[in-house]
Amino acid sequence: MAFVQIFVPLLMAALAAALPTNRWRPLLLPLTALLHTAVSLLVLGRPDLQVSSQWLVLDPPGRIILLIVTVLFLMCSIYAVGYLQQREERPNRVFCACLLAFLGVMSLVIWSHHLGLMWVAIEAATLATAPLIYFNQTQRSIEATWKYLLVGSIGIALALLGTFFLAYAAIHGGVGASLTLEDLLRDAPKLSKPWLHAAFALLLVGYGTKMGLAPMHTWKPDAYGEAPGIAGAIFAGGLTSCAFLAVLRVYHICSAAGEGPYISRLMLFMGLFSMAVAGVFLVGQRDIKRMLAYSSVEHMGILVVGLGIGGPALFGTLLHVLTNGLTKGVLFLSAGNIHRAFGSKSTEQVRGAMRRLPLSGSLFLAGFIAITGSPPFGPFISEFAILNGAFAAGKFVVGGFFLFFLLVVFIGMGGTVLSVVQGRAPADPPGQPYRDRLLTSAPLVVLMGLVLLLGLYIPAPLRELLNDAVLFLEVRP
Repeated sequence: MAFVQIFVPLLMAALAAALPTNRWRPLLLPLTALLHTAVSLLVLGRPDLQVSSQWLVLDPPGRIILLIVTVLFLMCSIYAVGYLQQREERPNRVFCACLLAFLGVMSLVIWSHHLGLMWVAIEAATLATAPLIYFNQTQRSIEATWKYLLVGSIGIALALLGTFFLAYAAIHGGVGASLTLEDLLRDAPKLSKPWLHAAFALLLVGYGTKMGLAPMHTWKPDAYGEAPGIAGAIFAGGLTSCAFLAVLRVYHICSAAGEGPYISRLMLFMGLFSMAVAGVFLVGQRDIKRMLAYSSVEHMGILVVGLGIGGPALFGTLLHVLTNGLTKGVLFLSAGNIHRAFGSKSTEQVRGAMRRLPLSGSLFLAGFIAITGSPPFGPFISEFAILNGAFAAGKFVVGGFFLFFLLVVFIGMGGTVLSVVQGRAPADPPGQPYRDRLLTSAPLVVLMGLVLLLGLYIPAPLRELLNDAVLFLEVRP
């Protein structure tokens, strides 16, 4: 099944590149997404299908990432059909092919149980997503694309060096130089501690760059700000989740080696620093897409803080991967609709979004309330679980800073969002005004419904998936 999820999207990407017409090409997106979703549901329900080879294994944390990537891509693919119908002035060959290729390489990241193969897959994801940023073909979008590639290349180079260090830690410890996760977990207590420490630091910085942790986040505001809303949703809920899975793999190895205190200090610092940086740049932010980029920086920090706290906060951390990804989908897609309706993403021109776009404007407001950790939405449950884990672990200072930065972010985002959705909308621009349509609105409603559901009730199958992932990660030497 791994080969189906990896190679079918890649074959569909090749078909999208070969099709001569812009009209039918976008339909390949939901078609592929539906097939991917069907296979994902089959695999999640059949443990015997979760091992394809020694290098391709769907472990419990991978199942969580597969779930969010599958749901998010399905909703974005439906949105994309309606979006591209309204962007007939732009050729969509590269856009559709890159989205489909991205689904294939994200699946490869999720299934990879070899750290070298995982590194290749994440680099491939970077190359597949770069053209999405340049879709609007403006000077700012080409600058954002090059910045994304440059910063991402530095990060992936550091991750490669960290992978080499991890292999040398095994050699120096007298065990085989294998990079399969099972071998590294089995031999973790024998790994050379100095080389393991250096490897973790490099891998955290390298894959943290892909996540957008501060201070390696500098590509995010430009890339998210210039990319279409679909690309922003895929970045914030898909690419960053896959990069976080890579960090989870390394965290698991270091924990099995008994190096929990060392990695905890690094992750708590990086996580809280990311939340602080995001809070600073969110106060007074006038660009709604850049606002969402800094919100993503904050939530990547929340994930790393939860991982740094460890055991008591792991359930909330894994749940937050889902709640953050779903809510970011609502925010980026609704922000894309607002951008289309007003012809701007600056609060100086965007006013009264709830009047001009009642559905998208209302969901943008609801998404803000959800992403800032307010009840009754999913992020409130996951963030509260992380905070409760911090207090249960006796990390009261961490919990205090966590609450303070959440407050700063709430105030900063609130000022921007309220100025966008409230007030009287300016006169419609010349030409046919944009309004909410079925294909560009229904996915937002579904995603928002899921965010609300996770805040009120966690279905038993999902709770079982989360508990399995927590037990898997808590394995000790």
